[in-house]
Amino acid sequence: MSQNSSIIDKGAVSEQLLNALQNEQFEKASELANYLVPEELAELLEATPPLQRGLLWDSIDTDKQGEVLTHTNDSVRSELLDKLETHEIIEITEELETDDIVDIAQALPDQDQQEFIEALPEENRTAVEVALAYDEDTAGGLMSSNFIAVRADLSLGVVLRYLRQRGNLPHSTSSLFIWDREEHLIGTLSLTALLTHDEDVLVEELIKTDIQGINVYTSAKEVAHTFEKNDLISAPVVNDQNQIIGRITIDDVVDIIRDEAEHAQMASAGLDEDDDIFAPAQKSAKRRTFWLGINLLTAIFASMVIGLFDAAIEKVVALAILMPIIASMGGIAGTQTATIVIRALATGKLAKSNSRSLLIKETTVGLLNGLIWATLTGAAVFAIFHDWQLSAIFSTAILINLLAAAFAGAMIPLILQRMKIDPALASGLMLTTVTDSVGFFVFLGLATVVLL
Repeated sequence: MSQNSSIIDKGAVSEQLLNALQNEQFEKASELANYLVPEELAELLEATPPLQRGLLWDSIDTDKQGEVLTHTNDSVRSELLDKLETHEIIEITEELETDDIVDIAQALPDQDQQEFIEALPEENRTAVEVALAYDEDTAGGLMSSNFIAVRADLSLGVVLRYLRQRGNLPHSTSSLFIWDREEHLIGTLSLTALLTHDEDVLVEELIKTDIQGINVYTSAKEVAHTFEKNDLISAPVVNDQNQIIGRITIDDVVDIIRDEAEHAQMASAGLDEDDDIFAPAQKSAKRRTFWLGINLLTAIFASMVIGLFDAAIEKVVALAILMPIIASMGGIAGTQTATIVIRALATGKLAKSNSRSLLIKETTVGLLNGLIWATLTGAAVFAIFHDWQLSAIFSTAILINLLAAAFAGAMIPLILQRMKIDPALASGLMLTTVTDSVGFFVFLGLATVVLL
């Protein structure tokens, strides 16, 4: 069945699976579910309305349910776990890595979480308790305790016999960690070197020391950057004494990158990437109403600015026609700059040391674009309305607003970052307020002074 799964149309299988559930063909649904990998089943669970979600969950083999849970978002994971008894959760997590068990434990209420941890096998229980002691967005919260480490004074033959005795290797193992008798990290030994050298060669002759351990308190973002910069498949996690306490693998990093991308996309609209798309309408409305209220306040502020110049608008109708252009141009220019700055902050490329240079560069870009579009739009306004004063006012407003938009687009994310506020979440609303208010104030203010 796994051979067929690589050539079948997964979309068609998903559709047939949901149709089978609707028609109460549960045996067929279970068969179809076997064609999908855990990640695909997790996506299908998130895209399934609540009434069918439970039926879909029941159609998934027990030995696959645990891994499926690790790939669902927090909201769906919590919903599914609420329906399971502790012994059932233990059963579906038996074959999971420590970091995956931790993800599931974190989705449980405190009382259920403690009961679940106490019911785990001793080896897993200790590892999970250690991981839960660290924030989930740190290397400690991401790490797994399933790793292989050997001493440097052993021969390759001894290491090979040890690995054969184990019977299997942890997933994503491309190298072994090397430590001393106090479990301090020394370096790594690649499996390639292990298999291509004579058995009487000592490990210490083949150690690579270029891979540094990741401190247990390192942020998830920094972990992802480390893997990206060094092309890692796995890396050791160490404590402050440089003792190996776990490892992080590439699949964990892929999850970090995916979560960051989803967060940036959803946060720009004031939404949570972990929300269930089929959550009750009342719950979704409650979560979204706050940002709608904030947006209303910013819109009222921009309207108040316009209200200061109602006399000018009444006498010169062209002002009302041209106002939306001012706001739109400023909004786009500001969004372009803010997107670049937020991305640079998220990837660690922008810090206090180089923020001033980026601010100057983006402001210069705003000035150049302002000059270009002020000239072009000013000419267009003169061609349409045959009024050089109105053309000059419009051009000046475009120039100033594009300049202000670029400056604000760079400054707002930087200020929010220093205030420990997520720039992706709040930059959009603040930027819109600045570009609309500045654009309207400059345009209508100049019109009032010059034309009236």
